[in-house]
This record gives sequence, C-alpha cells and structure tokens, in this order.
Amino acid sequence: MKMLWKLTKEAARYKGLYVLAILSTFGLTCVNLAAPKVLSSMTGIVEGGMKENAFHQISRLALILLILYLLRVLFRFLSNYLAHKAAWYLVGDLRSQMYDKLQTLDLGFFHDKQTGDLMSRVVNDTRDFELLYAHMIPEMITNVVTFSGVLIILLTINWKLALITCAPIPLILLSGIVFSKIVRPFFKASQKSMGELNAKLQDSLSGLHEIQSFGQEAYESSLVREKNFNQVRAMLRALKASGIFHPCVEFLSSAGTVLVVFFGGLFAYKGQLSVEDIVAFVLYLSLFYAPVSGLANLLENLQQSLAGAERVTLILDTPSAIQNADNASALGRADGTISFENVSFHYSNQIPVLKNISFTCKPGMMVALVGPTGVGKTTMTQLISRFYDPIEGQIMIDGKNIKNLTLESLRHNISPVLQDTFLFNGTIAENIGYAKPDATLEEIIDAAKAAHIHEDILHMPEQYQTQVGERGLRLSGGQKQRVAIARAILRQSPIIILDEATASVDVETERQIQKAIGELTGKRTIVAIAHRLSTIRNADLILVLSEGEIVERGTHEELLANKGLYYRMQLAQESAAKI
Repeated sequence: MKMLWKLTKEAARYKGLYVLAILSTFGLTCVNLAAPKVLSSMTGIVEGGMKENAFHQISRLALILLILYLLRVLFRFLSNYLAHKAAWYLVGDLRSQMYDKLQTLDLGFFHDKQTGDLMSRVVNDTRDFELLYAHMIPEMITNVVTFSGVLIILLTINWKLALITCAPIPLILLSGIVFSKIVRPFFKASQKSMGELNAKLQDSLSGLHEIQSFGQEAYESSLVREKNFNQVRAMLRALKASGIFHPCVEFLSSAGTVLVVFFGGLFAYKGQLSVEDIVAFVLYLSLFYAPVSGLANLLENLQQSLAGAERVTLILDTPSAIQNADNASALGRADGTISFENVSFHYSNQIPVLKNISFTCKPGMMVALVGPTGVGKTTMTQLISRFYDPIEGQIMIDGKNIKNLTLESLRHNISPVLQDTFLFNGTIAENIGYAKPDATLEEIIDAAKAAHIHEDILHMPEQYQTQVGERGLRLSGGQKQRVAIARAILRQSPIIILDEATASVDVETERQIQKAIGELTGKRTIVAIAHRLSTIRNADLILVLSEGEIVERGTHEELLANKGLYYRMQLAQESAAKI
C-alpha cells in the first residue's frame, strides 16, 4: 500500500485527465445501467398488448435507446483515451525519473548491476504502470459502480432473487485472494528473467566481434536461449495459475446464472415475478457478473504491475553514496592545486586499495601515477572527481575539501581522457563539442588542432560531420584518443586527467598524443596514469605505487638514479622494446 500510495502521488499531476476519465466512466456506467431498463420497459409494453399508443411509446423508447448507445460510444472513448493519455505520460515521467536517478548514483552502485537489466527496469517495468493506471483503476471504478448500481436495481425488482444471485460472490473473492498470493511471485520472476535476458543480449551484441573471432556463436546462442526460455517458463507459470483461476471464476459466475434462471422460473411459476421483471433480471445479470468475472483480469494486471513497481521503486529509493553536503559551495574556476592528505580507500569488499596516500600537485604541474596493474591508480583519479569518497583522509582542491564543494562545480573543473574512450553515436564535431554544447565550429577545430587530430579529420569522407558509429567504432584507437583529448581541451578545465591515454596506440600515434599533452603542460594541472614510461618522462612529479601505497616519488631522472621499482620497470620496458 505504501508503494501504491507513492505512485499515486506521482500520478496526481495528471489528476485533471483522470477526473475527466472517471466522470466519463461514471457516464458510461449510467448508460449501461439505463439501457436494460429501457429494453425491459419495451418488453412490458409488448407483453401488455399493442394498444393504440403502444407504437409511439416503443418508438420513443427506441430513440432513447439509440441516444444511450451513442452516448456509450462517446463516454467509452473519453474514458479509455484520457486514462491512457494520463497513464502513458506517467510512464514517460517515471522513465525520465529513473534515468535521472541512475545518473546521480555513485559508481559503486553499478559494480554488481548489468546494463541490460537496468534498461529493462527503465523501459519494460515502467510500462506495467500503464496497466495499473489506464486499465485497472478505471475498470475498478466502473466495476464497483456497476456492481452497486445493478445490485440496488435487482433488490428493487425482487430482493429474494437478488440475494440468490449474490451466492457465488464470496467464493469468487476467496479464490481471488488465493490467486493473488500465488501469481505475484511468478510475475516478479518473469520480469527478473526479462531483465537477465536483456542483460545477456546487450552483453552479447556488444561483444559480437569477440564472439565471432573465437568461434563461440553456438555457445553464446545456447546462453541466450537459456535466458530466453527462463523468461518464457516463468511467464508460463504465471499464465498457468491464471488459466486455472479464470475458468473457476467463469464457472462460479455461470453457477450464479443457473441459480437465477432456476429460482426466477420458480418465482414466475408461483406468480411472484412478472415476465418483464424476469427479462430485466436476465439483462442485468450479465452486467452484475461482468465486474466479478473481470476481477480475474484485474488481479492479474495488479500483480504484474506490482511486480514491476517493486523493481522500479528499488531504483528510485536507492540513496546515492555521493551527494552534495548541506552547506556545499560552488568552486568557481579552480587554480588547479590538488592535495591528497592521508587518503585511504577500499571498495565494498573491504579489501584496501589505497593506504595513507599523501601528495600535492600545484597549478600547471604534471603528476604521473605509475605502477603495476591493480595498485589503485585509476581509483585515485576517480577520487579526485568524487565518484567515490575516501574512507580516511581528505582531498583538497585549492585548499578546499572536495566534500564541501558541489559536485557540478567540482566536475566542471576536471576533464577526463580515459583509456577506454567512449564516443557517442554522432558526428566528430558533436563528440568534441560534447564538453561545451555552445561551442562554435571554429572552437571545435582549434581544439582538434591542439589535439593533433585535425589533419586526420580533414581526410575523412565528411570531415567534422563524419559519423563515428556506436562507441566510435569507425575510428581507430588513436583517433578516438585524440578526439577525447580535443574534447577535454575544448572544455578548458584547469585540471585534466589522462588515464592510459597512449595504452593501445602505435608509435606514431603515441608521438602525436605526446605532442598534444606536451602543449598542455604548464597550462593545466595534469594527472596522468601511464604504463609506457616514455610518455611521462617530462612529468614534474612521478608517484610510483605498489600495493596501494606510494613507494617512490620524484622526477624521471631522480627515480632512475634511485634504482628502485621505477628503475626496474624502465629496464623491463627497454628489454621488451628490443624483442
């Protein structure tokens, strides 16, 4: 109920549409209640014999009946369309809210999540709210009003027969309660399986090159088939329960009809019920049992909607571990001083990643982070941008603790160039200009020249309007890296983070990237992660990490002279280059 109340408050913004839909539903119900009465009145006139004014009475009633049927068309359209309009707007709002929420969550939230499953929650699970607000609520109102109205009419016709008509209802309600408890876990399992299927499809399609390269098409097909039929089996379990429940409700409703026909005939035989009343009873009987029979569909839709609602609210109610402090202030444009003061960090597995890290990087300096894989280099850069918070210690920018700065102003001062460069499916100009949406083409070209990618772009089919494809697949690795550097340059942030910017490029491309980085040195504060030590020879400060600790620090020459870990790494790379 708490979850439904929360969702109802979300739907309240479209209350105008819902009020009109509900009024139309009431109008439709009144028309449905009035039509059988008109028909029974016509039957009564015919039963009484065709007297002089009987034809005029029947003609008038026929006209009234025609008007009622026309009104039924109008009210049904308004009821259905307005309810659907409000419901789909609500679905659209919830999808936007979920996407916005996902953008605010810290990176730790995504460690054990699959992209396909999150997509399923945003797209598929929210769609189930349309069932709730466009079908269930209007139908529930219609059913309650219709049932109550018909019951009152039947009681006025013959109260004994009306009570007999109600005999199957307790059994129908009891079966509905049992059905609800049984079927909801099945729908929940079905939607979870759908999320897993989407996750597997997303994973497989993203890795299609690797699948084909290693000849694993049959293996991946079997995995997708397994996920696919897990969802099918889960849905079939829900439909099996529905398949048992629906016929049971229909049987109980039909049993009620048998009781009415039997006892109605008995009352008529005894002269306690007229033919006109019998006709009215039979006509109203379908209206009376329709809401009760519809209970099966309503309960099925309700369980499906609630199963989706649980998965949606789980995301919406998840607090982000990284939030603005209550007294957070905007940073403005930073000078670029970065200080780590006794910083320690671990992820949720409690295994230490960084231990008591301390260093200072002044404006315009280039600080390089080197060391074996998994020693915490990338984690350090993510801490600067506050994608995570330190477990101990503090990180300062221009002497201000970044926890006391707004996330927007902090990240506006930092431009990242990551090892796994992500480009959006658009043009080169759009990807470079992503860092500054109002940038002119001249500014984009200047940034491309500074990143030494301009000449490459001019040789492309449509130059700056060339489509890069999904994740930049139409560009080489080096071109993607330089586009990312151009994007960072265009933003003109005082701090630039380079995470393995030359990790997987050829020697010539590395030289181009080094030129671009060299031209930034002294103008921006640069924090660079590098495995190729040749790219950070000119760094002002090199920090050598091992097992989460800084074990050496100094310039390239100083570290070589120490003949420690850095020296051994240099010798290893020189030996590898000779092979």
